[in-house]
Amino acid sequence: MPPGGISIRHSRLTCRCRSLENPISADLRDSIRTGHATAEQKLAVFSGGGTLAPEHRAELLTLLTADSDPAIAERAQSVILTQPLEPFLLALANPDADPRLFSYCADNLSQKPGIADALAKNPACSSGVVAHVASRLSAAGVQALLDDLDRLSSDARLVVALTHCKAATPEQQELLVELQKTEGLAVPEIEEAAAEIEPDVKKRVTLLQRLAHMNVVERIQLALKGGREERMLLIRDPNKIVQRGVMQSPRLTDLEVENFAAMTNVSTEVLRIIAASRVYMKSYTVVKNLVRNPKTPLDVSLHLLQRLNPFDLKLLLSNKNIPETLRSTAAKLHRQRSFARPST
Repeated sequence: MPPGGISIRHSRLTCRCRSLENPISADLRDSIRTGHATAEQKLAVFSGGGTLAPEHRAELLTLLTADSDPAIAERAQSVILTQPLEPFLLALANPDADPRLFSYCADNLSQKPGIADALAKNPACSSGVVAHVASRLSAAGVQALLDDLDRLSSDARLVVALTHCKAATPEQQELLVELQKTEGLAVPEIEEAAAEIEPDVKKRVTLLQRLAHMNVVERIQLALKGGREERMLLIRDPNKIVQRGVMQSPRLTDLEVENFAAMTNVSTEVLRIIAASRVYMKSYTVVKNLVRNPKTPLDVSLHLLQRLNPFDLKLLLSNKNIPETLRSTAAKLHRQRSFARPST
């Protein structure tokens, strides 16, 4: 970007920050949000003075449509009709946006491009409001909800509403169907894994019995909020959405991800999630484990091959567990690097 472009952007950001920090603007916003605004303050919103950031003005206009004074409410509605869409999208992205803004936009603006997605992407927006606009979501909006399973799994209405979203991809639809399943976990599917994780027989039986009586939503919540032992078991849950819950856990450690990347008894779904994460892929150990894992999809392991150091690349040449295509490509890369290396 040319220096002039940086300067212009910096100037805009500075103006925005000054607007947000303006005490008059803050007082006006607070007064209207709390219902203590005077008639003069309400009129100031209509005038579009420079003290209000565009997104704050958009927010306050939606609140004034429900004003006790019919004239104020009618004028607010008229002014909204003349406004560009961008300030409303910015307002909806605000983490401290007024809940009434969400409701107004869901009821009156959800047919506008990006509005439904903005509602879905803001964790402060209630699941009921998002369910109301679910049919208007794009695949990106659906994905934003799938990336926040704690929020999504907390409201069955939202899950049901999303199944009727025509923009959802086949993969997203499959995950939503998985989320609605009610059956418990078949103990034999993870009994062997449980024996590895918990050597104490009594504790292991108790853990398995508890998991067996949990439905999918309960297992997702355990995956998100449980301990290491639960995550190590639930990463092998046959339900893909439960596996995703493990990968979204805020308690998940780097060491666990390294272990998952090396495990041959996890689904390819888990390995793809790891490979798609920029955070996880900063770890060389994760990269190495994925390439050496015969369960890793070939398109993923081939893409990562270039990142291996000479020692680990050479080890692949004698690894009979990985696909032949990967091994032959590793051999070719090893020869290229050896040829390119200057002689001493």
